[in-house]
Amino acid sequence: MSPTAFVSGATGYIAQHIVALLLSKDYQVVGSVRSEEKGQHFAKLFNSSHFSYVVVPDIAIPGAFDEAFKAHPAISTVFHVASPFHLSSENVEQNLLKPLIEGTKNILSAIKSFGTNVRRVVLTSSAAAVEATPGYDYADKLVNEDSWTELTYEQALKNGIDGYSGSKVFAEKAAWEFANSEHKPHFDMAVVNPVFVFGPQAFESEAKENLNSSVGHIDAYLKLKPTDPYPTFEGKFTDVRDVAKAHIVAAESAEAANQRLVLCNGGFVPQKLANIIREHFPKLRETIPVGTPENENAPLQNPFAGKLDNSKTNKILGFEQISLEQSVVDTVSQILKSRE
Repeated sequence: MSPTAFVSGATGYIAQHIVALLLSKDYQVVGSVRSEEKGQHFAKLFNSSHFSYVVVPDIAIPGAFDEAFKAHPAISTVFHVASPFHLSSENVEQNLLKPLIEGTKNILSAIKSFGTNVRRVVLTSSAAAVEATPGYDYADKLVNEDSWTELTYEQALKNGIDGYSGSKVFAEKAAWEFANSEHKPHFDMAVVNPVFVFGPQAFESEAKENLNSSVGHIDAYLKLKPTDPYPTFEGKFTDVRDVAKAHIVAAESAEAANQRLVLCNGGFVPQKLANIIREHFPKLRETIPVGTPENENAPLQNPFAGKLDNSKTNKILGFEQISLEQSVVDTVSQILKSRE
């Protein structure tokens, strides 16, 4: 009998890849969506009798996930991927912090009360819960899977960027506190903490308009004029397909139990992205400025670009990760094809 997995926020960029991988491994997948319309749309895209969905309009409402687990007692693995992402949020606490923190608590409470067959919960967090944040002077600090971003709740209220980092920090800490509480639940947990995520959408039809924030920065190069400056976006990267594979490892590997997996496969500066796109897409050379190609390996200035040792993660994962060049080429190819 096929195992059953639950994926919250199943229509998200990362979650779609997770669902597709689970279906390819013969899982029964129950995904939570925010509306019936979204559920029907993605059910058609996945086109699998093994995929079904439940509507959870607001994950922050107490009991939001209770009915889902009552209705699907066979669920044995849970991927909590649902997360708000509004870096320019005007109300940081209401739009970023509370939804993710309360949503995380709600799904764990629902699993404890009604998900009696759940054995592993995989939480999607972020390297923003591991590394430095803009405005804080510890970018050169060496961090690893045991590190935490030094951010207070009050500091997280300052702006959308710090609010996003704070939402990841405090939601993940709440999850670990729940998992290690004196009323220890019947399941264990693993957390996936990716850096900036590039790579194609799971479905080409979604690439025309529905680009996540990181991929949107790559798309910005495709809209440049010869006299435009490069986008200032830089940092560390991982490919969405590797992030999805890491979630599966986090769910299935005994070594991943109670671990944080920090996903990173190198860094990038604007010149590096421009060089890759110009090399592989000759038609774009007319619009993307040449810049200074020799500076493609310039030191990173972004405070998320401190020193990272994720060797423990790579050992647990045990697979070769997609290069920056391949990730960018696949991303740009899909975007261009979707707009033909």
